[in-house]
Amino acid sequence: MRFAASALTAVLLVPATGSAQRQQSMPHPIEYKESFLPNGLRIITHEDHSTPVVNLQMWFHVGSKDEKAGKTGFAHLFEHLMFQGSAHVKPEEHDKIITAAGGVSNAYTNDDVTVYWQTFPSNYLEKVIWLEADRMASLDVSGDNFKREREVVKEERLTRVENPPYGDLVEQLYQASFEEHPYRHTTIGSMADLNAATIEDVRTFFKTYYAPNNATMVIAGDFQTAPAIELVKAYFGTIPKSAQPVARNNVKEPPQQKERRLSRTKNVPLPAYVAAYHVPADGHPDSYALNIASSILSQGHSSRIYQSIVYDKQLAVEADASGNFTEDPNLFFAILIMNRGASIEEGEKAMNVEIGRMTTDLVSEKELEKAKNAIRSEYTFGRESVQEKAQALGHAATIHNDPASINKEYDLFMKVKREDIMRVAKTYFRPDNRTVLIVNPAKRGN
Repeated sequence: MRFAASALTAVLLVPATGSAQRQQSMPHPIEYKESFLPNGLRIITHEDHSTPVVNLQMWFHVGSKDEKAGKTGFAHLFEHLMFQGSAHVKPEEHDKIITAAGGVSNAYTNDDVTVYWQTFPSNYLEKVIWLEADRMASLDVSGDNFKREREVVKEERLTRVENPPYGDLVEQLYQASFEEHPYRHTTIGSMADLNAATIEDVRTFFKTYYAPNNATMVIAGDFQTAPAIELVKAYFGTIPKSAQPVARNNVKEPPQQKERRLSRTKNVPLPAYVAAYHVPADGHPDSYALNIASSILSQGHSSRIYQSIVYDKQLAVEADASGNFTEDPNLFFAILIMNRGASIEEGEKAMNVEIGRMTTDLVSEKELEKAKNAIRSEYTFGRESVQEKAQALGHAATIHNDPASINKEYDLFMKVKREDIMRVAKTYFRPDNRTVLIVNPAKRGN
C-alpha cells in the first residue's frame, strides 16, 4: 500500500436501555444502484447530495492470494505501477490532477483486492472517470517504470518488515499456519521474488487481472446516476474484457490436526508471544460472533485481556486478540509483547486462560452490549463520508459478491447471542487449531 491506512476508531456509545433508543441507533440503509457494461465492468452508484464532493473507487479483484509461488509481491507492485503514467497521463500526474482540484487520492493492496480511490469536487467526475479508463486501457508498463517501482517496493519491505524489531512476526506466523493456501505469503512479497521478477511477468499479470470484467467501479456522492453511467460507458465501453476468464485460486487449506510451535531469537527489546487460530471467511455466519468475541477480549483498556494481562498481572506492555476476516478463511491472532522481567510462559498461560474462558463461560450481558454498542457506533459514525460508504459498497460487491450485504450485516451482528460466542469459541479456539510463535531477545554479544 502507498501508505498505512489507519483503522476506523469506533466510539463506544452509552448502552441503550429501551427499545426506542435501540431503534434510533439503527443505521440508515445505504441506497445504491448496480449495473454492468457489456465488457463486464460492474458499476455501483450511491447518490449523496449533502456536500458537493464525489468519491470514486476502482476495485480490482486481485490480491496477493492470486499470486503464484515464486512470483509474490506482484499485486502490490502493480499498485505502484498504476501511478506511473498511461497513454495520455504522465507519471505521477494522476495524483497531481486530483490534488490540483482540491481532492485527495491513494490506493491499497491486501490479500484479496487492489483498490484505487479518490475524493474530489463533483464537477471533476468526468475527468476522473477518464483518468481511470486511460490507465486501465493503456498503462505504461515500461522496463524503466518497472525497475524503479520495484526498488520502491523493496525499500518498503525493508522499512516495514525487515528492519522493525517485530516486523516479520506476522509473515513468519502465516508461513507456519498455512501449508497450501496462498495466504501463507504476505502482500509485500519476498525480496527474492521481487528481485527475480521480469517485465514479462508483470505485463502478463496486468493483462490477466486489470481488465473490466475483473473490476468494480464505485461512485458515491454528489452526482446524478444516469449521466454518470453514460460517462462510464463512453470511456470504458471500448476497453475489451480479458481474453481468458480470470482464473481464481481455489486452493483450500487442509484442517490443522495439531498445535504447531516455533521459536525465534531476534534483536528485539522484549519477548513476544503470537498465536493464530484458523477461522472462517468474512461473511461466514460464525464471523459475526467471532468479531464480537474479539471486541470483548481486547477492544479498549477495559477489555478482558488488557485488564487481566496488562493492568492486573502486569505481564505485557501490549496485548491484542483480533481476527483477520478475508475472502477465504484466515486467522484470529492473540498477541503479547511481554513486560520487562515477565516470562513468556506466564504470558502464554494468562492468554490461554482468557481465551479459554470464552469456551467455558458465557460472556456477561454487559460485555455483549458494550461490544454491540461499538458496532452501532461504527455503523453510525463510520459511514458518514462518501468515501466510507463507497468503501463499504466495494467490499460488499467484491468480497461478498453481494452489494445488498451492506445493509444486512448490521442485523447479523445485533442477533449474536452469548451462546453464539461460546459456540464459536469452542469451535475455533482449540489448541489443535493453533500455531504459536515465540520470539526471545538475542543475548548481548550474539
